[in-house]
Amino acid sequence: MEYETVIGLEVHVELNTKTKIFCSCSTAFGAKANTQICPVCAGLPGALPVLNRQVLTAAVRAGLALNCEIAERTRFDRKNYFYPDNPQNYQISQLYLPICKKGYMEFDTGEGRKKVRIHDIHMEEDAGKLYHDSEKGVSYADYNRAGVPLLEIVTEPDMRSGEEAVAFLEKLKSRLRYLGISDCRMQEGSMRADVNLSVRPAGSSEYGTRTEMKNLSSYTAVREAAAAETKRQIAILESGGSVMRETRRFDEKKKESTGMRGKEGAEDYRYFPEPDLKAVYIAKETTEKLRAQMPEFSEEKTERFCREYGLGAKDAALLCRERKMAELFEQTVSLGAEAKSVSNWLNGETLKLMAEREVADELRFTADRLYKLIKLIKDGIINNTTAKEVFENMYDDNTDPEKYVEEKGLAQSSDEDEIRELCMQVFNANPDAVSDYRNGKGRALGFLVGCVMKAGSGKVEPKTVTKVMKECLEKG
Repeated sequence: MEYETVIGLEVHVELNTKTKIFCSCSTAFGAKANTQICPVCAGLPGALPVLNRQVLTAAVRAGLALNCEIAERTRFDRKNYFYPDNPQNYQISQLYLPICKKGYMEFDTGEGRKKVRIHDIHMEEDAGKLYHDSEKGVSYADYNRAGVPLLEIVTEPDMRSGEEAVAFLEKLKSRLRYLGISDCRMQEGSMRADVNLSVRPAGSSEYGTRTEMKNLSSYTAVREAAAAETKRQIAILESGGSVMRETRRFDEKKKESTGMRGKEGAEDYRYFPEPDLKAVYIAKETTEKLRAQMPEFSEEKTERFCREYGLGAKDAALLCRERKMAELFEQTVSLGAEAKSVSNWLNGETLKLMAEREVADELRFTADRLYKLIKLIKDGIINNTTAKEVFENMYDDNTDPEKYVEEKGLAQSSDEDEIRELCMQVFNANPDAVSDYRNGKGRALGFLVGCVMKAGSGKVEPKTVTKVMKECLEKG
């Protein structure tokens, strides 16, 4: 029997506000354990929450970016559960009146366009984090993350493979980063995905029993977890068994999942309206004002780059994946650099160094620096090989290319007397090549030019070398 995989996602996105959702504690990543907590986020008796207005604004903007209906009245609910990383023994979340609902997002899958419906987006607070010391047999709790603002984006079960789920997450990350409301760094936990997955006979409209794999923190984990769980569920059904509705943990090393607990339903959490927070009313005028401030997203920007700058679709799409990269491109072109050259440096050496440094979104150098580098090449002051050395220093430290070339003595020489002397040395060492050129073998010229470049340690200007060499050969 052939089976179809059915996937829905619950994506938790940490917002990049400076303070937590219901108190003034810092949200900075990497602080010493339990140094960013207060009576509110520690859940002490009598401490009252106050909603961070920026969280509300970010939620509305995310909803608009995902084509959602924005609620005119929204409220918070109390979700009760008892885990050691949850200091309050409950989480302030939204169930009955989420801020956004009934949206959708379209994206490319490599096999065509895909539309995934958004069930809802709701605001909530994050829990703390547990650290397990297997040698000592103890666990430690860090509550710095407790109270960090989250958006939970819940999709309908519209995806049919791990690859589609990854494509959705990539597009979602791009949208949220263009909005500037989250850095979406999965490696730091600021974007995490729960994969709800079931299988059913191909062609069936009935859903199978789903499982949930929690807190997947990389695209690879999402792709591999979906593949492994699909295989596991099919094996159970083929053997005549029944899939159990449960929450599972995926082991990225073993490429398999293990059961954690039975899957809770809403009734298990004993939801009720949060008594310490009033309902929030969002005026239509506020929503429309935020709609008018939406940025130009990657798809629209890609089309415009092709149209205005004459770039190919692939180059434009690469540039527009990240807002910072796209803005750096336009700033550099506006200074006078040729669009194709800027695109080549950003899509080539920049992405290469990002991969080597394992940094996905940091760009330290400015448009002014990149423009200067391209101009140095265009003016023949440095060659492409030297330019790569200059660029690497510029990438790491925003070094001024002109000063670096001057300080390191990297400028190419255009002194014709110096180049003529080098040509004579090369002619004397390669008489056969000189004879070949004079006998009409044009390739010999390239060989001779290369020898001069080598003799000059790469610091002689190629165009001038070719010009002087031809003059010397013609004069005998």
